[in-house]
Amino acid sequence: MGTPSMHFSESPEDPFAIGRGASAALDGQGTVVGWSARAQELLGYPAKEVIGRAWQDLLVDARDLPVARSVVVDAMRTGGWFGVLPIRHRDGRRVEMGFRARAITRDGDRQEWVLVGAPAAEVSAWQRDRALLDGLYRRSPIGLVTYGPDRKVIRVNRAVAKASGVPAEAPVGRRPREFMVDEDAGPAEERVRHVLETGEPLIFTEQSARARHDPGRERIVSVSAFRMEDSSGRVLGVAETIEDVTARHRGRRRLALLNEASARIGTSLDVTQTARELAEVAVDGLADYCSVDLLKPLTQGDELGWDTSGQLLRAALSPPEHRVPFQEGEVVPLLPGSPQARCLSERRPVLEGLLPLRPEWYAMDRRRIEIALGLGVHSLIAVPLVARGLVLGVVSLWRSRHSEPFEDDDAAVAQELSSRAAVCIDNARRFTEQQNAALTLQRSLLPSAASDLPAVEVACRYLPASGEPGIGGDWFDVIPLSGNRVALVVGDVVGHGIHAAASMGRLRAAVRTLASLDLEPDEVVARLDDLVSLLAGELEANTDGNGSAIEQMIGATCVYAVYDPVSRHCSLARAGHPAPVVTTPDGQVTVLDLPAGPPLGLGGLPFETYDLDLPEGSLLTLYTNGLLEARNGDIDAALDHLHECLAHSADPLDSTCHAVIEALLPKEHLPTDDIALLIARTRVLPPENVASWQLPLEATAASRARQLTTAKLTEWGLPELAFTTELVASELVTNAYRYAAGPVTLRLIRTHCLLCEVSDTSHTSPHLRRALSTDEGGRGLFLVAQLTERWGTRYTHDGKTVWTEQHLPHA
Repeated sequence: MGTPSMHFSESPEDPFAIGRGASAALDGQGTVVGWSARAQELLGYPAKEVIGRAWQDLLVDARDLPVARSVVVDAMRTGGWFGVLPIRHRDGRRVEMGFRARAITRDGDRQEWVLVGAPAAEVSAWQRDRALLDGLYRRSPIGLVTYGPDRKVIRVNRAVAKASGVPAEAPVGRRPREFMVDEDAGPAEERVRHVLETGEPLIFTEQSARARHDPGRERIVSVSAFRMEDSSGRVLGVAETIEDVTARHRGRRRLALLNEASARIGTSLDVTQTARELAEVAVDGLADYCSVDLLKPLTQGDELGWDTSGQLLRAALSPPEHRVPFQEGEVVPLLPGSPQARCLSERRPVLEGLLPLRPEWYAMDRRRIEIALGLGVHSLIAVPLVARGLVLGVVSLWRSRHSEPFEDDDAAVAQELSSRAAVCIDNARRFTEQQNAALTLQRSLLPSAASDLPAVEVACRYLPASGEPGIGGDWFDVIPLSGNRVALVVGDVVGHGIHAAASMGRLRAAVRTLASLDLEPDEVVARLDDLVSLLAGELEANTDGNGSAIEQMIGATCVYAVYDPVSRHCSLARAGHPAPVVTTPDGQVTVLDLPAGPPLGLGGLPFETYDLDLPEGSLLTLYTNGLLEARNGDIDAALDHLHECLAHSADPLDSTCHAVIEALLPKEHLPTDDIALLIARTRVLPPENVASWQLPLEATAASRARQLTTAKLTEWGLPELAFTTELVASELVTNAYRYAAGPVTLRLIRTHCLLCEVSDTSHTSPHLRRALSTDEGGRGLFLVAQLTERWGTRYTHDGKTVWTEQHLPHA
């Protein structure tokens, strides 16, 4: 019931304060010897009625005497007393009063008692306030800091001392910048100044509060502040309540990091770029350094196996740091016992909260070890990159000397981050594999560098689409034809990927087959159109057919041109393809007004042949639409640039090709569609290398052919070929005499080989047959086939031409 109290408070809030409490004095026998006006006011007794009387007889009801006597005994034993007693008012009612009593010795050994009392309700309220204040400073889990008007710390409670790790008296009399790091002290002092000057309270303001003695330890606090004033309005200082919200802040930051990772990782289908994005995200919110090491086959676009013991290649390192032992692009040894090796073998994150940098983990020289030790790395998380059951590599997150060690929650976030990134990296890997397969297929289907042809000098460029669209179905071809003619073709299959490449391969093979028949360009395109319709029908009828493949086949376009270096005649036809461009030797550039024709596969629509003669040295340029659309889709501007580049017809063709690509393909953007470019400079065979005769259709025609052939070969210095060639010419002219009508034309052409051609007005095709031993004839074409390197037949509107080729002796 009683608690000793050795002092009287002077606080105006204290109900026992002088002038506020009722006071009385008792002698050693309990007789009242002093009585205050406040006592008279509260209890109704004037001083003259109280002084000289025993206090328990006057002020204590009989029923409360046992309690009063125990109080006296307790007070005499301890020298003081504090508590609540029921007191009898002058009007007889019972009043609960709170008392403080203290013994005072006078004149040597005479003892007196001083009592101060107040209504029990006021005492209880005061006790609660004192308990609350005491709790705030001693037992509250929320920090409390009070500042004086000079913005120096007056007092901090135990919660602040416990959280900061410094004694409670250490900050007293100091400003924040004396015990906090400069970056955090500035906002803290500004906050106190603002509240002190304006009186505006702050509520739940979060800020960093790192201690100067431990700057590497992150500490985020939520601060509420208000200005302290007395009853007269005088400013006494600022009080701050401080709650440590570091854990909550880290949780929000981790969630934000994972959310940000979804937007920043996987922006491209490039393995290395995706690894760099992962490393950059990790160092922004989780680690001081991050390295991403991928299995070497993955970085090369090869198929991955289940073995995780292969070499690792450093795909990304963030931030760039020359002191890190292994840089991007270098092979990283995977040594047994290292956290990275354990994490890959066990397929789980490995957390090394306090990590001594062990040099045996690295296969490097002593200099590298010393450099690595200088980083001050002390904590590590190694996380495997696993997607769809395949191990792709390992992510290593490091913290250095100025950061706190990793926690289990950090490892969980790192695992979630790596899991998301692993899917993106695996998608990039699968895309790269498909891209490489399609590109390999496409390159295998495209022609090799065009050899030197008598008809044209050729330069070409092929640029596959980059990034997500993948390679397309653009192609070009240069096809040698009989009579030293050449076919030039450029085509485009709609779409991208392996289906487009496969469709392109089928079309190119078909074009080569049709070209070997020596058909007119419009007929070649028409038959190609029929073929595409047939193939699309087969795909549609097949239950496993791919809809995109059908669209690709039907969406194909092409342009086909045949040039004859003897006559300088060029015939062209196109199916929905951009028109070719012709540049004459004087630099005049013209887009041919060639009938467009429908894309391949629509069927039922005609194609037309466009004929023109080209001067020697003219440029014939064929290309796909990707070339014109590369510059932000501005076709007119692209055509202007193309014309400017092609106007210099005398420049080397390789230089012209390079100039066209540089002008039409912006350097800052990679092509989103395939680009095929084919430029041919026309040649004309010298007249002295061509000999042509028209022979009458009579029995002496074969003899005349032999004479002319022998004479011309002797003139050309090819007597070694005279016997063979005159026999070939004789047999071909004889067949024309027997089976054709009208005149017969014999032509010899000397280039890198010797050509012999016999033309007539018949459309009947000669064919080989095996003559029986009893047959008198039927061996002519057999002899021709045996004596020449190649032979064949081509058809014109007026008839046909049977031709042969023989190698020259010096070749």
